[in-house]
Amino acid sequence: PVPLPVPLPVPLPVLLLFLSRFLSRFLSRFFSFFSPDNLLVITAATEETDGFNRFMRTSREFNYTILGLGEEWKGGDVARTVGGGQKVRWLKKELLKHSDKKDMVIMFVDSYDVIFASGPEELLSKFSRLGHRVVFSAEGFCWPDQRLASKYPVVHTGKRFLNSGGFIGFASDLSAIVQQWKYKDNDDDQLFYTKIYLDKSQRTKFNMTLDHRSRIFQNLNGAVDEVVLKFERAKVRARNVAYDTLPVVIHGNGPTKVSLSHPAAPGAGTTYLIRLFIHNNVVYHEHHIHRFWQRHKSLYPDAVLVGPEENLQEDKARTMAVESCKKDPECDYYFSIDSDVALTNADALRILIEENKSVIAPMLSKHGKLWSNFWGALSPEGYYSRSEDYIEIVQGKRIGLWNVPYITQVYLIKGSVLRSKLSRVSLYVEQGMDPDMVFCKSIRDQGVFMFLSNRDEFGRLVASTNFNTSRLHPDMWQIFDNPMDWREKYINENYSKIFEDKSFVEQPCPDVYWFPAFSDKMCDDLVETMEDYGQWSGGSHKDERLSGGYENVPTVDIHMNQIGFEKEWLKFLKEYIVPVTEKLYPGYYPKAQAIMNFVVRYRPDEQPSLRPHHDSSTFTINIALNRKSIDYEGGGCRFLRYDCKVESPRKGWSFMHPGRLTHYHEGLPTTRGTRYIMVSFVDP
Repeated sequence: PVPLPVPLPVPLPVLLLFLSRFLSRFLSRFFSFFSPDNLLVITAATEETDGFNRFMRTSREFNYTILGLGEEWKGGDVARTVGGGQKVRWLKKELLKHSDKKDMVIMFVDSYDVIFASGPEELLSKFSRLGHRVVFSAEGFCWPDQRLASKYPVVHTGKRFLNSGGFIGFASDLSAIVQQWKYKDNDDDQLFYTKIYLDKSQRTKFNMTLDHRSRIFQNLNGAVDEVVLKFERAKVRARNVAYDTLPVVIHGNGPTKVSLSHPAAPGAGTTYLIRLFIHNNVVYHEHHIHRFWQRHKSLYPDAVLVGPEENLQEDKARTMAVESCKKDPECDYYFSIDSDVALTNADALRILIEENKSVIAPMLSKHGKLWSNFWGALSPEGYYSRSEDYIEIVQGKRIGLWNVPYITQVYLIKGSVLRSKLSRVSLYVEQGMDPDMVFCKSIRDQGVFMFLSNRDEFGRLVASTNFNTSRLHPDMWQIFDNPMDWREKYINENYSKIFEDKSFVEQPCPDVYWFPAFSDKMCDDLVETMEDYGQWSGGSHKDERLSGGYENVPTVDIHMNQIGFEKEWLKFLKEYIVPVTEKLYPGYYPKAQAIMNFVVRYRPDEQPSLRPHHDSSTFTINIALNRKSIDYEGGGCRFLRYDCKVESPRKGWSFMHPGRLTHYHEGLPTTRGTRYIMVSFVDP
């Protein structure tokens, strides 16, 4: 065989020089294509809404052009049905300016519901790696014509269908595509682009593809569960966990909305005149309103009070209130607060004003629960849907100012917004809808953002479902539903100092401790409840209703189970007496069980005293419910074994002493007036 000729070897320096020149020309050509200077972002907006302003804040790093600003929108109601063709007409005209710029890359995106998560360098890098000249965003719905679904190319992973809210490509190709538009402004833009993409010859000609795995575009409609917020030290990114991508363009299309946390510009401190409007449609609360008005009417000379006699429904009452601000050019803010809101932050109104937002609410929730005054997301039908970060926001694990689609119960609205963007909108009245749903929907439809702040502690929501107005003092029964409000109202203000300062626990007799327990209000409400019930017994504690008869010493009393307060009392024992017991009697861990819980009444002409006896309990608490010298004279307790008396009990303070064997005791005579004490035999 004839040997093949062997090529002469190329000297290594010459080869390296050749490769260097080749790479230099290639990289120069590559970076000229994908330089940020050759990228133009085009968007469409007819007015500067909150959504538009948010988009602009995130697009500062880009070269951009805005189409349609100040023009009348004729593209239809695209939030509810087909339309949007006007955007294509604008784009068709604009791209004629750039159709011969071979190196220019153009991206078109919507604005009102879009934000950029990164800058032009990352965007262009991801576009280049896709390897196509035109890339449209993708979603999981075939809109607006479901019949076209079967004509789409099969996709083994990722979203299959085209979305026209965002696309990127070379200017010459995009211009050639949009020059085919010859339809009406209210025809559907997405259907137009879809038919071009589904035409295989055009798809090949323009080298088109969809961003199936959300490398560039993240459409949130139908994909909220795939997206989480990735928190880093300097920034937060949306991450698609289904495809492990970090999209650059976040599009809150459909019923979903984009939420952001960011600082707001504080306003200047100002003193405001408050004009009060009170609507009360519950007869039970008339005396509460009257008492408030008698105390504070001098502060609100122009107040309007609407009572139950007017029979004014909630939606009409809210409309009446907000209209008064709409019509008054001097009304700077409208602040709405419902009766089930407990604002504990005295600076709440000032804080909300300083956030400088059109509509803003303080974040409130029911104590220890996830029920709050906002929704983080909406379902496709416009109702509640839990957002990925809802729990973290409610629990205060993520702090910020949040753009949310629904707020209720307490919020602040700028008067200027009421008189401009919301001037012709019915904010509360719509057939078949609750006023709060109408309110939020109306604001969203006008492109006005609602914000929620959890950057401060504002207060809480009061649970009112089980509030029984047939009781004399319904608040007494709220220890389960509203524990914080119950504590503030009914527990002695110095109770917590028991665990901080030894001086708040006294020991007048051996193993007998004395400490603050009830507030004056609890003492008064409990006594009034018992007297209102009125069925005082005069027999022994061997009553069958007490399950076995642990005492045979007669008293005039009413038991907690008689007034339906047994389980609430046991909750009080567990929450407030057990911690004190464990502190004062080390090594003993109470079960907080008690079937003998009663209020005793002592009177000189009824039953003035109690003979010596043992209590059938591990320990007993005895709380004074009124004041000696003012309400009665005499009284007190004597422990016979120690010959030790306690004769000056303080209202709301509790004795605690062991029962059974060691602390044999008697009730000293009441010589004037009426003495009330609350007694509980704990852990019998």
